[in-house]
Order: sequence, then structure tokens, then C-alpha cells
Amino acid sequence: MSLIRKCTSTKPSSITVLNLLRESRCIKHLEQVHTHIIQKGYEQDHFIINQFISLCNVFSTDVSYATSVFEHVIQPNVYVWNTLIKGYSKKSSLVDCFVVLKQMRTSVNVIPDEFTFPSLVKSCSNVLALKEGQIIHGLLVRYGLDSDVFVGSSLIDLYGKCKEIEYARRVFDEISLKNEVIWTAMIVAYVYVGDLLEARKIFDEMPQRNVASGNAMIRAFVKFGDLSGAKKLFDSMPDKDVVSFTTMIDGYAKAGDMASARFLFDRSSDRDIISWSALMSGYAQNGQPNEAVKIFHEMLSMNVRPDEFIMVSLMCACSQLGRLDLANWVEHYMSQNLFDLNQVHIAAALVDMNAKCGNMERAKMLFEGMPKHDLVSYCSMIQGLSIHGCGSQAVDFFDRMLNEGLVPDDVSLKIILTACSRAELVKEGFRIFNLMTTKYSVKLSPDHYACVVDLLGRSGKLQDAYELIKSMPVEPHAGAWGALLGACKLHCDIEVGEEISNRLFELEPQNTGNYVLLSDIYAAANRWLDVALLRQKMSEKGLRKIPGCSSWLNANLLVTGTLC
Repeated sequence: MSLIRKCTSTKPSSITVLNLLRESRCIKHLEQVHTHIIQKGYEQDHFIINQFISLCNVFSTDVSYATSVFEHVIQPNVYVWNTLIKGYSKKSSLVDCFVVLKQMRTSVNVIPDEFTFPSLVKSCSNVLALKEGQIIHGLLVRYGLDSDVFVGSSLIDLYGKCKEIEYARRVFDEISLKNEVIWTAMIVAYVYVGDLLEARKIFDEMPQRNVASGNAMIRAFVKFGDLSGAKKLFDSMPDKDVVSFTTMIDGYAKAGDMASARFLFDRSSDRDIISWSALMSGYAQNGQPNEAVKIFHEMLSMNVRPDEFIMVSLMCACSQLGRLDLANWVEHYMSQNLFDLNQVHIAAALVDMNAKCGNMERAKMLFEGMPKHDLVSYCSMIQGLSIHGCGSQAVDFFDRMLNEGLVPDDVSLKIILTACSRAELVKEGFRIFNLMTTKYSVKLSPDHYACVVDLLGRSGKLQDAYELIKSMPVEPHAGAWGALLGACKLHCDIEVGEEISNRLFELEPQNTGNYVLLSDIYAAANRWLDVALLRQKMSEKGLRKIPGCSSWLNANLLVTGTLC
């Protein structure tokens, strides 16, 4: 039975309307209820209109419908105004929010209260609008609301995000009756500015702690890489919730300890979609794509509906596996389950998955169909073209990216330099390398230089590569020397290979791969005595040759480009 038929088959009353509002699940339902509200004369019932506008904020993509309903209320009270402002703060611009606030302040018999401002302050926080936030702070002082704990916590959050920690601390200190919300907000503010010590100090000073404050401190430890501190606090918490477990799972995943992440996940009795996402993305990001796929199937078997972030992690896993059949299934599943494939992050993941799984035509079609391109989508195309031997096309895409006004970062530079290296496009590689320093002021890292060394080495310019390493303004890492050693093997250059190997033996004394590469260089030149002496040296150092090590290292350099 439709909502309209329910309206006409029951006694018209405000209770009936409220019940129908509770049953509404989409904007179409609201439109049906709205018709009933108009017909039965409830347009001036503040409680009903307040509930109606609140649902408009949930189901509408903008504020137009809520505003049109609001404008028919002759004298809206403060609660109706607050609900409208809350909707504007979520779905409209900051300028529009201030317009509505001004209208409210000039209305007759309406005075803003402590529930008027937190959503506005949050809007300022989201876009780091410090000046506008300070204007609201001034209004809060004028209305005598600045000591309210919820208002205060929103201000502390604003100043923390805007890196104005002294203002945040002043707000905190001026609130005499602090609750756990205020204390937790101050912890988070210190984390925003990178001060773990002060965050821990505030946490230790708390007269009473709750799960939320504990979770905030665990997140702080995880963010700053102190996993032992996070674990110690987690283990000591008398009460834990799904956020506690998920934060620790995420921390273990970031540290690469997926065994501990899985153990904790299995211990958690209360899991939500974010818990599944943390575990699955952890497997994908730590190079365990098969485990990520298993987690996805486990989710489906437990009737857990994946969200868009789960699907992005699944596509990341497919990209690593390179399985076109799985990629096709994933895209079909998303279409069947009505995921919005035009969302930028989903479209970019689809492009990346198809490109790395070998379906470049589909990747190009998806890329060209995107309403807006970003660095991620361009890098996916460039990397895909590079993997499949289309270096010149990869360079064309990079130039197109620059022409669209996108500013390259260090990741995109590494990807295009790797593409040039694979295709031995020395001239193009140097053009791009120089462009990054002269026009775009990209801060060059040892990784970037390693890519250029690899580029020169592959094309046989070993001496130029060696000179580049020696002239680097930053200390070259083992990756740069390793790239050159791999090139020495490729071109059978014993003299340079020996020099590079000696440096690598100092940098990585336990890396058997470097010994194996030099051994392969000797073997290619039929210098079997040197091969025997090198193996004896390895034996004396207690080093064992890893089966297939040299072929793995060379393949890794040629296919995945991990040295760059």
C-alpha cells in the first residue's frame, strides 16, 4: 500500500503524519506525505515541519525542497530554523549558510540557541574557513553560548583543523565544566597539529575517560606510528566498541602486520562495514590481493552488503592480480548492484583495474567517459599503457594531463619516468625530468633519480648513469645503485658492475640479490673463478643464494618497476 493510500485510510491526525514520516525511505515518499500535510492543514505545525525538513536533509541532494517547505511556514520557531541551517551546512555553500543565519537573527521572536551554531562551525571546519569560523565564535560570545560544551567542542575542532592550536586551547581552558566530549576534542586538536606529546598529556589529565576518548588516543598513536602505545592502551581499556577494534585493525594494516589485523578482526564480535573495509584494504595495500578477494567473498556469504570503499579495495586487489576475468566480474557486480560508476574515485579505480588487467580499450573508454579527470585517473592510464608496452602513448597521456592544467606530484613523476625507462625513451624522460624542476618545482627525491638512472642504464648509457648518481644533490639509496647494477648485468659491464657492487655490499650487507647479480655478470663473461670466489665470500658471511633471486630481481625491475 502506498503512503498516500495509508493517509486516506486512517484518521487524519498529527500522529498519523509523524508515523508516515518515520516510514519514509526516499524523496518520493516525502512528496506523498507533503501532499497530505498541505491537504490537512499541517503546514504551520512546527513539530511536523521540523521532522519533515530533517528528512529532506537526509533524502534530498540539495536544500531546494527543504527551503520551499520552510518558506510556507509563517513564523518558524528556533527548532525549525536550526534544522534548516543544519541542512544548509551539509548540502550548501558557506555563503548560503550565513545568509540563512542572518535571516534567522533578524526574525521576530527567534533567538539562536546552542543547537544553532555547531553545524555551522563544522561547515567552517570542513573547508578550513578560519575567518568565517571566528565570526561565528564572536556571535557565540555575544549570545552567551561560548561556554556550552557542544559548541566548545566544535570550536576546538575548527581551530585544531586550521592549525590554530592556541585558540583551541583557549576555548578549552575557558570552559569550566568540561565533559568527555571537550577533553576528547582537545586531544584530537593536538593530533591535527602533530603534537602527540600534548595529546597524551591531555588524555592522562582526564578525570574520567570513555570509549570515545580512548579511541581518539588510539587513533593518535596509530597516526604517529606508535603501534605499541596503541596496543597498550587498547588492551587496558575496560570497554571497547567497533571503532576501537577497527582503529587497531587499521593500525596493524598500516604497519604491514596483517596476521595481527586478522586475529583482532576475528576477536571482534561487533563488526561494521568499516571493519571489513579496514581489513580488506589492508590486504590489498600490503600486496596480498588473494586474501582481499577471500575477505570479499566472506562478506557476501555473511550477507554484508559492500559499500563503494570495499569495491575500490577489491578493484585494487584485481589490479595486482591482473586477472581480466575477475575484473569483468567485479564490474558486472557493481552494475547489477547499482553502484554509481561515475563517481570519480570509483571511475578511477575501474580505469586502473582494466588497464592493469590488460583491457586497455575498456580502460580508455572509461577514462574518456569520466566527467572529470584527476591525477589518479591519469596515473592509472599512464601506468597501464607502460605495463603493456605503450610507452609513447603513456608520454602522450602525461602531456595531455599537463595541458589540462593538472599539476604533477612526486608519484606521477615516478610513474612517467618508469614508463620512459621501460620503453627506453631517454629523450622524453629527460625532457619530463627537467620540466618537473624548471616549471613545476617538484621536489626531486632519491626515487626520482633512481628512475633516471634506470632509464640511462637500460639504454646502455652506463657511464652517464654512474655520473648522475655521483652528482646527485641527495644521498643515493640502494635502489639507485641497484638499478645501475641491473643495467650492468643487462649490458655485461664488469668494471662498473664491480664498483657498484662494492657500494651495495656496504649499504646492504645482507642482501644476497646484489651478490647474485654480480655473480651473473661474471658468469656471462665466463669468469668462473670470480664466480667461485664470490660464492665463497657469500658462504663466509653466512649468506645463502635465494632460489631464482637474480631472475626475480631482474623481472621485478623490468615488469613492476619497484625500484622506481
